[in-house]
Amino acid sequence: MWIVVLILIVITLIALGLGIRKIIRLFQQPELEGLNRKKILEIWHEIEKTAAQSQMGGKMAIIEADKLLDKVLRSMFMPGETLGERLKAAAYKYPNIRKVWGAHRLRNQLVHDTSFEISSRQIKSALHDFQSALKTLNVM
Repeated sequence: MWIVVLILIVITLIALGLGIRKIIRLFQQPELEGLNRKKILEIWHEIEKTAAQSQMGGKMAIIEADKLLDKVLRSMFMPGETLGERLKAAAYKYPNIRKVWGAHRLRNQLVHDTSFEISSRQIKSALHDFQSALKTLNVM
């Protein structure tokens, strides 16, 4: 009998712990000027649809994901003239944001070198990195 009660207490404590984490995360979400989380998710879903269409769609998806990240950082009033500068500033509060640098550099190659070829693996990896950055910022 005591074992059943003990198991129920442990399960309850685990459930409460998970609930508390979600509540804490809500309070840690940044304020976004002129942008909301629902809109960010809608844009992200469009980016995923674009990426699934073709190789060119994948290139466009990377460019759009980069724009979305920049828009989010600007809406958080992150200082800097460029996305690169804003990423450097964001890294002080969100150290894991540094992981998106490779995806941002890939976007720059796509934009500045029209003959640049990209593999589907690179597309998936870059989009994963952009999505992780948005999650790091607690906007997704």
